[in-house]
Amino acid sequence: MRIHFTGIAGAGMAAAALMMRQAGADVSGSDQDVFPPMSTYVEGLGFPFFRRFDAANLPEHLDALVLGASAKLGGEANPEVVEARRRGVRVTTFPEMVGEATAARLNTVVAGSFGKSTCTALMAQVLRQAGRDVGWMVGAISPSLPDTGHWGSAPEVVLEGDEYIIAEADPRSKFVVYHPRDVLLTSLIHDHVNVFPTFADYEKPFGELMRLLPADGLLVARDHPAIRAIAGEAGCRLVWYDTAPCDGWYSEGVSFGETSRFTLVGPDGRRLALATTLLGEHNIENIVGVAAYLLERGLVDEAALAAGVERFAGIRRRLDRLAPGSSIPLIEGFGSSYEKARSAIEAMRLHYPERPLTVVFEPHTFSWRNREALSWYDTVFDGAARVIVIPPPAYGAASHDQSSFEEILERVGATGVATEGRRSAEEVTAALGDLSGAEAVLLLSSGPLLGLPDSLPAVFERLYG
Repeated sequence: MRIHFTGIAGAGMAAAALMMRQAGADVSGSDQDVFPPMSTYVEGLGFPFFRRFDAANLPEHLDALVLGASAKLGGEANPEVVEARRRGVRVTTFPEMVGEATAARLNTVVAGSFGKSTCTALMAQVLRQAGRDVGWMVGAISPSLPDTGHWGSAPEVVLEGDEYIIAEADPRSKFVVYHPRDVLLTSLIHDHVNVFPTFADYEKPFGELMRLLPADGLLVARDHPAIRAIAGEAGCRLVWYDTAPCDGWYSEGVSFGETSRFTLVGPDGRRLALATTLLGEHNIENIVGVAAYLLERGLVDEAALAAGVERFAGIRRRLDRLAPGSSIPLIEGFGSSYEKARSAIEAMRLHYPERPLTVVFEPHTFSWRNREALSWYDTVFDGAARVIVIPPPAYGAASHDQSSFEEILERVGATGVATEGRRSAEEVTAALGDLSGAEAVLLLSSGPLLGLPDSLPAVFERLYG
């Protein structure tokens, strides 16, 4: 089978391509206007990768074209899609292909507004280290895993389940086509306001996911009011978890540091000491959820769980330490939504409480760019001493009510935090070139951020090493 992926540098697309290649397919792909780490990652995967869209990229004998959902791909107007349609080749999406390919497997879907990538990668890492060759699909790069996607020989597959729609013409959420036996549900906070205008709209597909679980399935869910409101729709066993005492699994006695330590407490009273190098309280929460699931399903023993958690190196762009030789911490966080941005900022304040925090922020996702979400800027940077904002991207602006750069700057500045707008990497680098040495710096975006995650580490190590 020959499959071409149009938009292959999308995180989910690359993971799906790897799964299909390992399942025996011949794979190729194309993308353009892409940025690290995904662009460099895809270049190293070993299958044909074209850096522009062109009908000539399609192999002569093609069975399917998988089209990514990003607006920058051009949808049905993309020349590769036009050519595939002309030939009568099936055009599909990566969620549909993954769902079809894994329909007979034992699928665990990791879903939620935040924490999905970390929990999926951690679960895959613990199982892999314990010697179980599970499949997985992670929408981000983890240094602890050899690839973002893996077919595996064991019955189990761990899938990051995104609630975002499959495609403009298919408003189903991606995770509803994954045939879940089990679900780990991490959070439920309003996001993606461009396609889910109200919380009721956003909540609806999660309720559908609950109803897909079979009677012999397992739902492990964070103890949160919004999740309690829909968890009853699952007709299977339900287990709760939290970072505070609850009637399920929880953490106790957390000590934060370069290595953070805590005790995992189970509903039967069992206690297990765990350690992690991940930053932030939200990552303790992620670990508790994954641990609860793996122990409840009996997929690993306590020793294997503890060893896997301690060795897990996290996810690229999720609080990565970028310049180890700098006296000023330079950390990259993932800020695709309000909750993710807040988690990153709170983690910085937790681990560097005495250092004034500078945040370099790019409003990259539609949610951050939509005027309906301008109120997010009123509190998202609480705890920061200084915020440098770069302009939002222009692609897709006409498809929603996009805020201007000036409106975003005005809204952030109105909070009283020192706010600056910078339009180029050179301007941002210059603004960070005269720090006193006492600060901490957080790069926060889900986009390219002007290439600063690649260029700034050398600057910081030269200036502040």
